[in-house]
Amino acid sequence: MRIAVVGATGNIGARTVAALERHGHDVVPISRSRGVDLTTGVGLDAALEGVGAVVDALNAPYGDEASTVAYFTRATENLLAAEERAGVGHHVLLSIVGLHRGGVNAHRAGKRVQERLVAAGRVPWSIVPTTHFHDFAATVASWSTQDGVAEIAPLLVQPVAPDDVAAVLAEVATGAPVGRHRDVAGPDRHDLVDMARRTFAAQGREVRIVPTWSGEFGTDDAGDVLLPGPDVLIAPTTFDRWLDEVRAEVAA
Repeated sequence: MRIAVVGATGNIGARTVAALERHGHDVVPISRSRGVDLTTGVGLDAALEGVGAVVDALNAPYGDEASTVAYFTRATENLLAAEERAGVGHHVLLSIVGLHRGGVNAHRAGKRVQERLVAAGRVPWSIVPTTHFHDFAATVASWSTQDGVAEIAPLLVQPVAPDDVAAVLAEVATGAPVGRHRDVAGPDRHDLVDMARRTFAAQGREVRIVPTWSGEFGTDDAGDVLLPGPDVLIAPTTFDRWLDEVRAEVAA
C-alpha cells in the first residue's frame, strides 16, 4: 500500500515511516526537506499521487496561540484539499488524550482546530488520541530550566513510548477509517515531577525540580484530565523500560 506520512522527519513521523517500511509498504515521506510545504501547498499534489492513506504527525513551529492555530489551519486545509483531489481514502491524525478537557496552550489550541477540520472534511478519517510520551516530563521541565533549577506541574499522566505510538498509527493507516479511535496509553501512571527527576537522573543531569502550577500547565489539567478513558488501548513499553534505554544510550 502507498502511504504518505506528514511530518516524516519528526519524532513520531520518522518512527511511523520505519514501522510502515518494515511491513513492506510504499511510504512517501512528506516534509519541507522533501520539497513539500503544507502552508503553501507546494509539492503536495505530486507527493500524493497514488497514495491510499495519509498519516498526519505534523507538529507546529514554536509560537504563540494565534500563530500556532494559523499554522495548523493552513497546513490542514491544504493537506485535506490535496488529499481530496488525489482520491486519498483515509486520513489518520495523531492527536492528544484529554485535548478537549482542561486548560489551553498554543499547541493544544492548534490541535483542537486540526481535529475539527479533519472531522468536518470530506476525506474519510481516523483520529488517534495518545497520552504524552515518555520524554514529556523532561521536555516540559527543560522549558523553564535555569541555573540547574526547573519548574513543572505535578500532573498525573500515563505516558506512552513513541515507538508504540508509531506502531498503532501504522496499523490504523492500513485499515479502514474508524472515526475517533480509542485512546492509546502506556501501562503505568506516573507523576510528572517524579518522571522529570528520574529522567534527568538517567541522563546524568543534575537538575532540581520545583513543583508549581504557575507554568505551562495549571490546575485545570490536574486529576484525571490527561489520563485515558476506560476503553483504552494499552501499549506495552513501560516508563521504567524506557529509562533503561536512556541509561544505555548515555553509557554507550
